Amino acid sequence: MDLQPYTQKYINPIIPQRADPWIYRHVDGYYYFTASVPEYDRIELRRSLTIQGLAEAEPVVCWRKYDQGPMSANIWAPEIHFIDGKWYIYFAAARTAETNDGMFDHRIFVLENDSANPLEGTWVEKGQIQTDWESFSLDATTFEHRGTRYLVWAQKDPAIAGNSNLYIAPMHNPWTLRGPQSRIAVPEYEWEKIGFLVNEGPAVLKRNGRVFISYSASATDHHYCMGLLWADENSDLMSPAAWNKLPVPVFQSDETVGQYGPGHNSFTVAEDGQTDILVYHARSYKIIEGNPLYDPNRHTCVKAFGWDDQGMPAFGKPAPASATYP
Repeated sequence: MDLQPYTQKYINPIIPQRADPWIYRHVDGYYYFTASVPEYDRIELRRSLTIQGLAEAEPVVCWRKYDQGPMSANIWAPEIHFIDGKWYIYFAAARTAETNDGMFDHRIFVLENDSANPLEGTWVEKGQIQTDWESFSLDATTFEHRGTRYLVWAQKDPAIAGNSNLYIAPMHNPWTLRGPQSRIAVPEYEWEKIGFLVNEGPAVLKRNGRVFISYSASATDHHYCMGLLWADENSDLMSPAAWNKLPVPVFQSDETVGQYGPGHNSFTVAEDGQTDILVYHARSYKIIEGNPLYDPNRHTCVKAFGWDDQGMPAFGKPAPASATYP
């Protein structure tokens, strides 16, 4: 296995009590960070010239939930992207924190900012992304491939059992889909169906002639784990047949290092510009009192990863808390 060398010291957790973490390295040299806050009431941004520096960076609140309406509860999983000279934040929001038949009420929304520094300027609401159904939807991410921009997200199909599947669609602009969506993953293995039938939290990585989509599965307790899809870069990404799912988790709880429920990841690159970095959240304990969604101690962690002889990512085990790498 070609394990890339660590070039920077990281002490996990990088940022305590931040779930669904997203770290993006921009051409200005800064790392931009956003994540779910435990109160689920706002979207924060922070930036630093180093990944470890995000721990001390001052967070800036760029948007707060409304008192009522479709963006008034459970603000989840923001991601920041730079597209065609502007900044965009994708996030999920609901009308209520209550559930209906076990399902939350989330939809996907988009913010836009044309400032050079997204911690400044004005964030403009571009509205809800309209998908094929008005149903529970969340965890949108976007990527470009061979001249086409795509959205990948999790959504409940009203016609089939389960909480969320993964979908892909081409985009007309950063807040509008173009054409129908395709379902590319459903929970099918037992490790994807513990507590809830969940495929969510997609993150895209292109390498070695493939397009990879990592995702998270099962309930948000210690059963939460990461799976992996991949498609040949020359395939039709809108075709469900193009996507292959690995039959086993690629990243999961590990009692030997005391890390539980790792998932909802993103990808970035280390300060050397070459080393691949896995960004994820995890807890340091297994037993949770009450609903895991309202336990605040999902912490942002990072670790370098390499690639195996078949060109597949090799994530290894979660990084133990308080350890310094290298």
